[in-house]
Amino acid sequence: MIVRERENEFVLIKQHDHAQISGEIVKNWRNDLWKDATCRCKSVEYAIYNHDLGWKPVDEQPFWNDQKQKPYSFIDFPTPLKTVFYKHGIDEVMKHDSYAGLLCSRHYMNFLLQETSREARAFVDQETERQQQIAASLSDIDKAVFDSHYALLQLCDSLSLYLCLNEPGVLMKDGHPFFRDGVPIPSALEEFHDTKMELTWKDQRTIAIHEFPLENPLPITLKQKIVTKEDISTKGFIPSYEAAPLQKIDLLLVEDETDKR
Repeated sequence: MIVRERENEFVLIKQHDHAQISGEIVKNWRNDLWKDATCRCKSVEYAIYNHDLGWKPVDEQPFWNDQKQKPYSFIDFPTPLKTVFYKHGIDEVMKHDSYAGLLCSRHYMNFLLQETSREARAFVDQETERQQQIAASLSDIDKAVFDSHYALLQLCDSLSLYLCLNEPGVLMKDGHPFFRDGVPIPSALEEFHDTKMELTWKDQRTIAIHEFPLENPLPITLKQKIVTKEDISTKGFIPSYEAAPLQKIDLLLVEDETDKR
């Protein structure tokens, strides 16, 4: 779950809904920003659309953090449970597409490389073995191309997360700590000139992107629920979450006008 806390309420966004925005972004990626024209394949799009598939069942009834008195988010979710859902997500993607599964395995594994818990180390070992098996079955993998695909997953994930983690209209420097210095552009995406991507809210619904990576302005829909703290205290978290209406917020990604000068 993606969680934004306000004074009297929580904004909650399902991980899989966030991933769908990532998928819409890559689906509209500029042709000239792919490492090679032949690299634009359905497997990459499928991986990005579904990279958070493991969270889908979890977010139907999100978990409450008793210690912090707020919902668990993907950031502070307990590692032992997280590895179970990560594995489930990769398994589900693998049923459809092995190359997409390889990308998702790399993506999830990267989050736990620095953790020292027994569960994290076991997950990294298991996914390392899985990746070796997939690579052996797909003998024509080009490492540089794969690295660019993985970097694209990372960037599209970050762009969508920026929209989900920040309040509309916030200045980048005042927004979520992940992106106060810009959205990182992985080095494998050599087609970009900068190492960070700057985003600016033009109004409550329009976001301008410097070094615009999309073919055209892109309308997207952000799905969220708002649960009040008063409802949680009187009715409980799960009943309050389930009763909250789903909101659909229309946003528009556009090119920064300064790029046209």
